[in-house]
Amino acid sequence: MTSLTHLVGFAPLTLAGAAAMTFGAAYVRGLTGFGMAIILVPLLGLIMPPGEAVVMGILLQLLIGPVGIGMIVADADRATAWPIGLLAMALTPLGMVALDHTPADLARLLITLAAVAAFVAVLLPKQAEGHRPGKLAVAGTGIASGILTGFAAMPGPPVVPFYLRRRVEPKVARASMLMIFFMTAIAGTLAALWLGIANWRLLLVSLILFAPMWLGNRVGARHFGRVPPHIWQAMVALVLGVAAVSAVVRLI
Repeated sequence: MTSLTHLVGFAPLTLAGAAAMTFGAAYVRGLTGFGMAIILVPLLGLIMPPGEAVVMGILLQLLIGPVGIGMIVADADRATAWPIGLLAMALTPLGMVALDHTPADLARLLITLAAVAAFVAVLLPKQAEGHRPGKLAVAGTGIASGILTGFAAMPGPPVVPFYLRRRVEPKVARASMLMIFFMTAIAGTLAALWLGIANWRLLLVSLILFAPMWLGNRVGARHFGRVPPHIWQAMVALVLGVAAVSAVVRLI
């Protein structure tokens, strides 16, 4: 145990706390299709520098991304998910460069503002029935998601309102978001390696946390199809609201 503690840089109790955080955040991901990074990155930021917390969030999303990928690709709205995901992948390095040059306190403030903005955006009125987003909306969502992926490991704030404000089935919205988030995790990991801010210690910690993450995601996914669409959407808004309030409280 002492050697493991030396390798990961955390005391056993701290690592156990990180595992509990990861399980809870992964449960939300499995249930709603998002939320793991929004919840987990600020929490991990309490036990490690913000930059390391962001990299951890990206690595964990990369590891969980292939789980259920066949069903995710089949259910997703690929006409919007593919271009958003590809744009986000292209812009992720820019966000990571910005993070590398941003003071920790300012980074925490900007991450908090992103969480609050997502909550406000999802409360806006839904689009009309049959509405199809234009190229500008798709491009803007992809660009913002990519920058936030690199800066905060949070591709969700632009993506969640994009799908939640449309009148699409929950399974389509959930699959589309998960597909985009896996793509951004790939780009985020490559960018972190390229910039030299990912290291073996963070990879080891993410591998240790994979088990509670997989379990939390599995339990959440099993509960997904058991709630009516309107309740599911209310739960999504609630998750964003709790994340926003928690981020503000931690900042204060």
